[in-house]
Amino acid sequence: MASKPLRLVERPVPEPGPGELLVRVICCGVCRTDLHLAGADLPPRAPDITPGHEVVGEVVATGSGAARFRPGDRVGVAWLGGTDGTCRYCRRGTENLCPASVYTGWGRHGGYAEYLTAADAFVHPLPGGFSDAELAPLLCAGIIGYRALRRAQVPPGGTLGIWGFGGSAHLAAQIAMGQGAEVHVFTRAQAARDLALSLGVASAQDSFDPSPVPLDSAIIFAPVGDVVPAALAALDRGGTCAIAGIYLTDIPPLNYDKHLFQERNLCSVTSNTRGDAAEFLTMSQRLAIKVTTTPYPFDQADQALTDLAGDRIHGAGVLLMKTAGTGR
Repeated sequence: MASKPLRLVERPVPEPGPGELLVRVICCGVCRTDLHLAGADLPPRAPDITPGHEVVGEVVATGSGAARFRPGDRVGVAWLGGTDGTCRYCRRGTENLCPASVYTGWGRHGGYAEYLTAADAFVHPLPGGFSDAELAPLLCAGIIGYRALRRAQVPPGGTLGIWGFGGSAHLAAQIAMGQGAEVHVFTRAQAARDLALSLGVASAQDSFDPSPVPLDSAIIFAPVGDVVPAALAALDRGGTCAIAGIYLTDIPPLNYDKHLFQERNLCSVTSNTRGDAAEFLTMSQRLAIKVTTTPYPFDQADQALTDLAGDRIHGAGVLLMKTAGTGR
């Protein structure tokens, strides 16, 4: 990020195509995936793509065939931007694995902009009780954290370890606790440990400290392969570790007896389905989860990503347009 890879450019306001919406951006969350795209950890899917996929906005216009929303509606635009709807993955309810899937801010222009277009079928109605800035992180950090929680298979009343505690983890932890889990956090930043404890987790320690209890489940949000052996070693028999990120550095060699034997499971998390999003957004309102954000003016997107890379963002970073309101 030292090279400041983002460029501020002027583009015409896009026109919504068939089945699309034109959305005026109110605010956009700053996700670690944006950091990986800006830093070339993830190869671009199209040239000069505008990043951003945690978008809270207002519908301005609709294309032909778009019937779910009307101009003036407040909506959310998230990471999953489209699928083919016909492949075997879509037909069996795992559209997150669709080989033809497209993603906001990766394959099509995203929310680090004043306007964007989005497929009507992949835009989300927003829950009440949150400000615009609080809603933005829910649209990826929250949704992917919820899917990771499901993949981690936390048993009723079970113990969950979380490695890394940023935008996604601080939301997933609250969902887990709301469902009765005992949560233990492992992260290198003292400020993140303090945030975790303020939200009511059972313990918070450094990334490589031993777990105070055997864990039924673990979720790795930090994009650091070195913590995978630590998380697996902390699992109890039959435990599951889910890796939540789209990018991870190399995993060190694993010892079969220490890390995998006794039916310990290691799995990845790939995007999300629209069903995941609907379930999570409904649950976030019902549980009244607390969203911690750090605001940035729109023209300081580079600084926001730099701060994210340096673990200097408290909770989730959010880019605010000048017209952003409370939206409660």
